[in-house]
Amino acid sequence: MWTSAFDRMLRHLFREGRLHVTFPDGARRSYGPGGGPEIAVALRDPSLPRRIVLSPDLGVGEGYMDGTLTIGDDDLYGFLSLAIANIARQGQPAFRRPLEALRWLKRRWDQFNPVPRARANVAHHYDLSGELYDLFLDADRNYSCAYFARPDMTLEEAQEAKKRHIAKKLLIEPGMTVLDIGSGWGGLGLTLARDFGAEVTGVTLSREQHAMANTRAREAGLSDKVRFELMDYRDVTGTFDRIVSVGMFEHVGVPHYDTYFATVERLLKPDGIALIHFIGRAGPPGATSPWITKYIFPGGYCPAMSEAVAAIERHRLVTTDVEVWRLHYAETLREWRRRFEANIERARALYDDRFCRMWRYYLIASELTFRLSDQVVFQFQMSPKQDAVPLTRDYLYRDEADALHRAAE
Repeated sequence: MWTSAFDRMLRHLFREGRLHVTFPDGARRSYGPGGGPEIAVALRDPSLPRRIVLSPDLGVGEGYMDGTLTIGDDDLYGFLSLAIANIARQGQPAFRRPLEALRWLKRRWDQFNPVPRARANVAHHYDLSGELYDLFLDADRNYSCAYFARPDMTLEEAQEAKKRHIAKKLLIEPGMTVLDIGSGWGGLGLTLARDFGAEVTGVTLSREQHAMANTRAREAGLSDKVRFELMDYRDVTGTFDRIVSVGMFEHVGVPHYDTYFATVERLLKPDGIALIHFIGRAGPPGATSPWITKYIFPGGYCPAMSEAVAAIERHRLVTTDVEVWRLHYAETLREWRRRFEANIERARALYDDRFCRMWRYYLIASELTFRLSDQVVFQFQMSPKQDAVPLTRDYLYRDEADALHRAAE
């Protein structure tokens, strides 16, 4: 029964390229018309057809992690490229739609993140060994989408460009108070304090990130201008000239969107500016991959623009700018993957081979979802005041225009 359903699913999905499958009993079948990429996989566990039909993301991901789904030449990038491109075009077969509907109904529970659960979810991912992140991030440990203002930028240059682009949108002046919600290892907060003269308070639920960020502040001689607190954003008090949040809104969860934007409204001064930077989906609302929920980001969800806008509209915040970054995160993940693969023996010494396969799967699948499916990055700029920011975007690019003018003289 399950082998038949698995066969029907693959025949529905693969309309471009060709997938060669060796089944657990040794039978071999091919799917797709050919004339494009050809990938061979072998299933070495009789339960895999059933598990993949019930939950393709979870079944394929766990099969690869466990070594029971193997790919010719270990071409995981080629396999996932072929699979994601076909799934994006064909969608799921009709007989799987009830299962997808159940996944949709379950999503609010998956994203229910009261403070204790949010703290546990953060620890699951961000309190891994710091040495792991050193293997693939830039030296500043920016674990979010870089901004490739030029295609020839290095990862380090693109991460610096991202921070400066955000600082311009915040229109920061020396002495302004800034709240950084989800401050990570402190890279953005330290930049805003050192280079723009801001007084920064960062909050995180990760003990590892909190400790390292404060150590970095001390070593940089910035402890009087930036401090990082181990606390939930909902517990912050006071008011701030600016609020920034990069890569944290994905961990809030749909049931808490009103609380999140009510908190931004409460903490932002009447003429203040907030910048919320997050992964989203260009299509309609959906549900998080079960594999991502189980192994990478429990409680995480990348919202549709409509979900974020609806929550903002219920609060006294004017959306002053929305920017969509399309392939910037694909390029960021490509570089993270390249660095991780170059250092995979060091990663294996920290954890084990199964973990390395899991992390590689995570980086590749994420990159290809940006390249071939509907994931993007949104930057929402907002303020309680209509004219808190200039009426055109010229202020974001004035430095570049001045530089070009000087070069032409």
